[in-house]
Amino acid sequence: MKRKLKTPLLIMICCLLGVGAGAGNVSAKRASDSYIYSYWGDAAAAPAAYVATEWISGSDLGTGAFQEPSDLHVTADHRVYVLDSGNNRIVVLDHDLKLVTAVDSFTREGEPDAFLQPQGIFVTDDGEVLVADTGNKRVVHLDSDFELIKIIDSPESELLQDSFRFEPVRIVMDHAQRIYVMAAGVFDGFMEFDAEGAFTSFIGANRVYIDPIEYFWKQISTKAQRSQMVMFTPTEFTNLDIDSEGFIYATNGDQWGNNIKKLNAQGSDILRRTGYSDPQGDILYVSSEGPSRLIDIDVADSEIYSVLDGKRGRVFTYNGDGHLMYVFGGLGNQLGQFHTPVAIDRIGEDFLVLDKALGEITVFRTTEYGRTLNEAVKSYYRGEEETAFALFNRTIAMNANLEFAYAGIGKALLRQGDYKGAMVHFKRSLDQKNYSKAFLLYRKEVMREHFPLIMTMLFLAGTGIFAVSRIRNVKERRKGASA
Repeated sequence: MKRKLKTPLLIMICCLLGVGAGAGNVSAKRASDSYIYSYWGDAAAAPAAYVATEWISGSDLGTGAFQEPSDLHVTADHRVYVLDSGNNRIVVLDHDLKLVTAVDSFTREGEPDAFLQPQGIFVTDDGEVLVADTGNKRVVHLDSDFELIKIIDSPESELLQDSFRFEPVRIVMDHAQRIYVMAAGVFDGFMEFDAEGAFTSFIGANRVYIDPIEYFWKQISTKAQRSQMVMFTPTEFTNLDIDSEGFIYATNGDQWGNNIKKLNAQGSDILRRTGYSDPQGDILYVSSEGPSRLIDIDVADSEIYSVLDGKRGRVFTYNGDGHLMYVFGGLGNQLGQFHTPVAIDRIGEDFLVLDKALGEITVFRTTEYGRTLNEAVKSYYRGEEETAFALFNRTIAMNANLEFAYAGIGKALLRQGDYKGAMVHFKRSLDQKNYSKAFLLYRKEVMREHFPLIMTMLFLAGTGIFAVSRIRNVKERRKGASA
């Protein structure tokens, strides 16, 4: 009896393991280093939207080599703040990427104080600087002259466990001066602090994902074996950024769910995912490598956002609907490739990528194709239909594989009232939802335009049917009378 039970059990286990092992088992080969994904999920070659032009190191700036830098932030006036963690300092550059100053200490209660292995930095529009001073287990808030405003030490709250240790690693602040902290080992979401620095709540916790295979083994294991297994806990966030409207964009290490989120004030994810596939980095990869591990995110205007894949060193940029715009970067030893990328940010239309191991910043300048595509998306976002129409047509001329650009043209035509033209472009982009919308509007337009003719034809048809019916009845009555 036992042998009969073992056979189907083994078959079921093998099937489960086969499903798990086969996930993502696809080719990662591509025709070029610059690519996009098609509607069908295939990688298609694309022109380079960005090209690397130079490396910048601490030695080049005259400040001495960077030691394991961990973060950078670019302000609205294009000042660059580099967090040189190994040297416990902040290095500030101007818009030309020339040295402005280096700050390694501040004054606290009349005494000098310093950072210890800081991991995250954020600068407000007013130039106030917030540092996740990880080694000192605190957040340091400085003004634009690097004078101390306040320090946030380990908070006390009923929401925190007795064993909680405050180790902030990333940080942002909104216009209401609420501070959001990503802390190491915290699975409940981001820690929210009010303007005075008091802890108020957690926001945006990731959902718990239960691996069915792991769950199955737990059900058939002994109590001692279960105690050695991984606990089902929410996924930690890996980074965050905040846009001009106060929405938090975040990345996490969840390889099963949504690893990019846009959180509103209530912590709900409102990221639009109406592209050909959900924004997640690479969707083609060999199973031995696994999916992308997103470790940083940068939000530009017009809801354009970029994420950094720490596993493969690539930067993926999406529009507000979740369509992949372009990809650049990679791991290697050449200009434009990285060893251990940790942070990205935009300086105008260009990109800066910080490499922790090499202690260098790689500068990426936009190409004509990249500038045209960026401006096309921004023009559509601003409601400038004619400009968006022209720019999307220019991008298609440079890259016929950019399928979502046809949808962009279709949307521009839709706003202009050219429903028939919109249908043609939505069909080319395989955008069924917007095609249906354009079709309904086109049908209404046709009905409205030809309504008098249609009603006249219906009236004449009805009159004709009525006349024929009367004549037939008269003939039948006469025929009956003569009989």
